[in-house]
Order: sequence, then structure tokens, then C-alpha cells
Amino acid sequence: MPRALARVVGVDTTGFAQWYWGRAPLLCRAADPAAFRDVLDLDGIDELLTCRGLRSPFLRLARDGAVVDSTVFTGPGGVGAEIGDQVCADQVASLFSEGNTIVLQALHRNWPGVMDFVTELAAELGHPAQANAYVTPPQSQGFAAHYDVHDVFVLQLAGRKRWTVHPPVHDDPLRDQPWNEYADAVTARARDEAPTIDAVLEPGDALYLPRGWLHSAVALGEVSAHLTVGVHVVTRFALVQALADLVARDERLRASLPLGVDVSDPEQLAPHLEVVRAVLAEALPGVPVEDVAGHTRRGVWSGNRPEPIRPIAATAFARDLAVGAVVRRRIGLGHRLIEHDEHLVLELPDRHITLPRITGRALRAVLDGTTHRLGNLPGLDEDDQLVLVRRLLREGVLVPGAATT
Repeated sequence: MPRALARVVGVDTTGFAQWYWGRAPLLCRAADPAAFRDVLDLDGIDELLTCRGLRSPFLRLARDGAVVDSTVFTGPGGVGAEIGDQVCADQVASLFSEGNTIVLQALHRNWPGVMDFVTELAAELGHPAQANAYVTPPQSQGFAAHYDVHDVFVLQLAGRKRWTVHPPVHDDPLRDQPWNEYADAVTARARDEAPTIDAVLEPGDALYLPRGWLHSAVALGEVSAHLTVGVHVVTRFALVQALADLVARDERLRASLPLGVDVSDPEQLAPHLEVVRAVLAEALPGVPVEDVAGHTRRGVWSGNRPEPIRPIAATAFARDLAVGAVVRRRIGLGHRLIEHDEHLVLELPDRHITLPRITGRALRAVLDGTTHRLGNLPGLDEDDQLVLVRRLLREGVLVPGAATT
């Protein structure tokens, strides 16, 4: 099966990175209408709505840009459930038949096909990602022209949907610069200017939109479903924030402003601003890039969960581990190996693991993302390989891998 990014942009991922990533939209036509059926389909959506105990934070209904109050389509979970906001499928069916769009949120948390796809895509991109599905009745529009503050990959799952895409009115918006701050300009551009893309997406087609690009979509003739993968891109502004957080440790920047200060008065703030500017000019050049990288990677690593672990199966696999077993690193697990004179430290999103330096060659091997057979790891005898791999399995670094021939 092709890698996640290649599935949505074609095999030329290098060209995508150079010409489209963060710059321009890209429409990729499908060779196979069932290209994304393993990720999600209409049967899966029905199962989510009826058999998975879905609760209101994971479902929205919208029509013409207006969101339906969740109390209209949720209710008690029944005897023993002790919850009051479980989705009522009959209410959802009624609202859907009246023209409301179904929005299934955070599917990267609760549907296996989406979980696997988004985990792999985020690992390839190096940026956190999440996924929502939009199911639109025939001839209906869920949301008017708008832009997102994250990059978007649209995967058409079923039906046909006409997408209209216009250039930004505000380039590269940050997360606190939503489209409604530019609502008049968005409306005017979508109404008065020729679109960059005006196309009907068929099942298996994919569309990439950088943040800020205006878009709207209308279902045509039948139920239409698409998956939107939102990529929460790490920007240079994230490095500004990292520098600010690191420099703020300076005691001169932690000092309180005077009692009774009027922060609305520029004259009162002026001398304190000069101190801040002077401290920043002095301190910023001396901030080590290692500190900035550490601050930034913690945010990125916490933005996505790695591939899920099956607790019961994983425990049994580690208990019965033997030479010949095949393992691999969990997809999407943020990690960094740090070398010290006497030991190694494996940095993970939530902890550090200290290991003997002699494990270095074997450890680098199992962290490379490919599968490895226990007994063939370099630098350790079989007994030590067992000890290392069992430890990494129990720490959630490794998972069972498919055997290779």
C-alpha cells in the first residue's frame, strides 16, 4: 500500500513539497474510486452514528453555516450508561433528511482506518494532524466560503461534491486569525472573483488546500461524504513563541510593573518597553538552538498520539517474547536518542528512558521505522536483545511487526 502522502498527492511527493506545500492548492484525480475505502466509507459512518456510543463533542450538524444545538440530537445513554449526551441516531436521520450536514469530529481518535491514515500522514509531514468527516445531503451546502487556519487534505469518500477555491484574503493566517475577522473580504472575493479551482470531486479524488485559501463545497445529486485532514502546521511564529518563553526566564523580564500603572498610557509603558527591548536584544542571540528545538518538539510531539497499542495483546507478546519475533517502532512516536559518556537517553513525549551505552547499535536499528527480527539486532547477544526489546515493548516504544519472508 502506498505511503499516506503519496496516496493524496500522487507519487511525486518531492514535487508536492517544492511547489505546493504551503503555497498553492492541488487537485489529484483518482485512478481508483475506492482509493480511500479502507480509511472510511458510508457504512463506517453509519456504524459510528449507531453502534459506537458516539457523544456530542464528536458530532455536529450544520446547515447554511448554522450549527444545530446538540441537545436536539442527543439524549441519555440508557440504563447503566450515566451519560446524557449520547447521539440519537433517529434524530440525526431526521435532521439529515431535512438538509443538515453531518460533521464527525476527531475521527483520528475513534475510527481505526482514519487513525492509521492520519498517524502515518502526520509522521511523514512532521506536523500534527486531525480529521473530520462531512456528510452532506443532495444539493446541500454545509458551510459558506471561508478559510481554515490549518492546511487541509480533502479525501472524497462517496458521492460528488463541487468545490470552489479562491486565493487568500489574508496570507498564512495564524490560529488566532480566523476567517470571520475578514468576513467581508472573504464574501467579496468568493462572489466577485474567478476561482482558482472550480471542480467536482469524485470518489477517490483528493484536494490539498494551504491555510488561508478560501473554499466552499456543494453536494451534487446524491449523498456526498468527504474526509478533511487538518494539518496544524508548525510555523516560524512557533519559533518566536519558543524564544519568548525561553528568554522570559530572565529575571528582568519577570519583574512587576509599578503599583498603580496605567497600561493604557504609552508614556507610562515607554520606559518598561525600553528595558524589555534591551533585554531581548541582549538575550536572543544567546539562546541555544538546542533549547528552541526542545521547546518546539515538545509541542509537536504532544499534538498527535502515536499508533495505538492493544494492551492485552501487547502484554502477552512481551511476556512470550522469543528469538525470531518481529518488532518495529510505533508509527508517529516522537523520539530522540541522546548520547552520554556512560549511557544513552531515549527522549519520548512524556518521559526519558535511560539505557546502557552498549545497546546503541541495536537501539538505533529498532528505531529506524522498519521491521526487525529479534536475534538479528547488531551489537548484542540474543539474551541482551531479549532484555532490550522486552523493555521497549513495555515502554510502548515498539510493537509487534508483521513477519517478513
